[in-house]
Amino acid sequence: MTGKNNKTNKKSFVVARQKDGSFQITFTIPWEKISEEKKKAVIEMAASVEVPGFRKGKAPLDKVEERLDSQFILEKALAKILPKMFSKAIDEEKLRPAMYPKFELIKAKEGEDWQVRAISAELPNFNLGDYKKFLTENSQTSIWTPGSPKQEKKVELTTEQKESAVLKALDEKHNFEIPEILIEEEVNSRLSSLLSRIEKLGLSLESYLASIKKTAKELRREYSEEAKRAIKLDIILGAIAKKEDIKVSEEEVDDFVKMAKASNQKISNDQKSTIKSFLIKRKVIEKLASLL
Repeated sequence: MTGKNNKTNKKSFVVARQKDGSFQITFTIPWEKISEEKKKAVIEMAASVEVPGFRKGKAPLDKVEERLDSQFILEKALAKILPKMFSKAIDEEKLRPAMYPKFELIKAKEGEDWQVRAISAELPNFNLGDYKKFLTENSQTSIWTPGSPKQEKKVELTTEQKESAVLKALDEKHNFEIPEILIEEEVNSRLSSLLSRIEKLGLSLESYLASIKKTAKELRREYSEEAKRAIKLDIILGAIAKKEDIKVSEEEVDDFVKMAKASNQKISNDQKSTIKSFLIKRKVIEKLASLL
């Protein structure tokens, strides 16, 4: 009886944390669970699969499975299992993932327990401090026009210059480590967007790199630095928005979407959360710029 209880209470996952805030969760999934979910996936798809000699939706499951891609069945099964396991693990370990995890299949042998690794990262903890005081004391709020000493005069910064000064000051004030996986994801996203743009222009990556006189390694390093600063500022602005209780209404999001569509930009429903986050951070920047 004791042995049975120990087996029942044994954790189905192991967590490994990294210094930079990234973490890995390795799950052990019983073969019985894999087999059960694969069967459910086949049953779910059986209604739409045509099998010669049988009416649609009436073929035996083994015949249906023969007509399906085994990889597709596996993906459907894991899509049912992994999100629940991941959610349970982060609740138990009190983790705060900053991104949806990347899953890696480690062990997948028929008839044996499987192992899958989830890779994600937490947002870094840092002290905001008195950012308002820091901004007003350390941001240049005016510029001197060139000319002779008698002609020089103080000119107030434009709104754009003030916003730029705010971001520069926040970047310089706060220093914390960004999880490498977050930087990697952002770099890959930017490179993917770049490749899409240059392909539309009928160029190859090689010809583009030659035109800007950079190697692929140099471009990736440049994107990495840009991504690191962008993520850092995103985290800082998010923390200030939370502290200042800055919010955006659904109406404001809808207005932005209408404006974007009016200028022929394609906006999907799943982009609304990204738009909301963008508008909140815009409000933060505007509020901070008004202090200068």
